[in-house]
Amino acid sequence: MKAVILAGGYGTRLMEETEARPKPMVEIGGLPILWHIMKIYSAYNIVEFVIPLGYKGHMIKDFFANYHLRTNNVTFNYSNGSVSIDSGSTEGWKVTLVDTGLDTMTGGRLKRLAQYLGDAPFCMTYGDGVAKINIHRLIDFHASHGKLATVTAVRPPSRFGELKMDGDCVTEFREKPDSGAIRINGGFFVLSPGVFEYIDGDMTVFEKEPLERLAEAGELMAFHHDGFWFSMDTLRDKKALETMWASGEAPWRCF
Repeated sequence: MKAVILAGGYGTRLMEETEARPKPMVEIGGLPILWHIMKIYSAYNIVEFVIPLGYKGHMIKDFFANYHLRTNNVTFNYSNGSVSIDSGSTEGWKVTLVDTGLDTMTGGRLKRLAQYLGDAPFCMTYGDGVAKINIHRLIDFHASHGKLATVTAVRPPSRFGELKMDGDCVTEFREKPDSGAIRINGGFFVLSPGVFEYIDGDMTVFEKEPLERLAEAGELMAFHHDGFWFSMDTLRDKKALETMWASGEAPWRCF
């Protein structure tokens, strides 16, 4: 199975980082969050990736073009002009990078990848979110229901403390209140090729008309995930992920 990782947006809510690089190239522990997402999939033997590019897409191409140089020991022999790479780590990945336009929306980017994805179901997620998720169970769930699309439904992490009050008197304070029954789109989709019929063109936002129409048609199912999930939307989020990684106990680390 192949995995699509959306990597073309401007990342405007993280401008402190994305003025200089595309959001999926923002580093956590010295490596792009895109790499972390790919490692999650490859832990479940999904090693073929199709990545749509847009904003500063050349930086993602450069990263993969120089991946072996960056992640292995290298000997430069200037007497004969040779370069020797000590390939101590190899990923076994096949990565297809597709220019899908600077201002193309998420649905449009996905539809432009149709020729690279074939006739089988495929995974898809966003280039800014990590999770401790069992990809095999997600895929099995998609196969079991026979519908066109599966979205991972997660509980949003609380970003603010909750005050319970009686008039002006605070009766209870909780730093991280339970989000209750609310679930949101956590990415980590499994999609069948029939979803392309729900996407009109480049300006289609996948999270709007396509998902809404799939839901109306009864073709969208939810895989409930109650474990760790985190989306890097702000500088505060980036720093939180950095802290988790530095602790040596990053919940999404499965390699």
